Amino acid sequence: MQQSQGIYVVGAGGHGKVVISTLQETGQPIAGVLDDNPGLQGQSLMGIPVVGPSSLLARHAGTRAILAIGDNTIRRNISSQYPSVEWITLIHPRAYVHPSVKLGRGTVVIAGAIIHVDSRIGAHVILNTGATVDHDCRIGDHVHIAPGAHLAGNVSIGNGAFIGIGVSVIPGVTIGRQAIIGAGASVVRDIPANVTALGVPARPTP
Repeated sequence: MQQSQGIYVVGAGGHGKVVISTLQETGQPIAGVLDDNPGLQGQSLMGIPVVGPSSLLARHAGTRAILAIGDNTIRRNISSQYPSVEWITLIHPRAYVHPSVKLGRGTVVIAGAIIHVDSRIGAHVILNTGATVDHDCRIGDHVHIAPGAHLAGNVSIGNGAFIGIGVSVIPGVTIGRQAIIGAGASVVRDIPANVTALGVPARPTP
């Protein structure tokens, strides 16, 4: 891999397509796609060549890249393996992020997402299509907030949690690290770490 001014997209799956389209909307150059699946290498994703595995990130200090992988654990592992990479924070032009919001490096805010006043978002977070985060929320590193999920004000989410499609979270709730909130759930009380919670209202599964 030659040093390039373009941005490498790590992940040749569906979320990779979303990230590529977002980079294209922002007018940023794409150097290529990296994926650890040998069967995808040498192919292309949305016309962008898959040039090799993620280990190519180690070839040059300061390589610019973005993790386009929905799995929180995989994003965490790859980001920790390559600390010299310049992980890009990406905001779609049709997302809204209030100027007071703090975004960690490598975080992606997709089209239609909204992040309101004084919220703090960690590193390598995915704010997916149409997700909303109201005022004063605190979201840890490597969190994935799926399309159409809605967080009211003062919600806290621990590192590595997954908030499923269409989830609603009332004000002031805390969701623990590595928790999984299933699609369509309504979270009206705190959810402990390392559990899966489903339903309306959301309850930890046995």
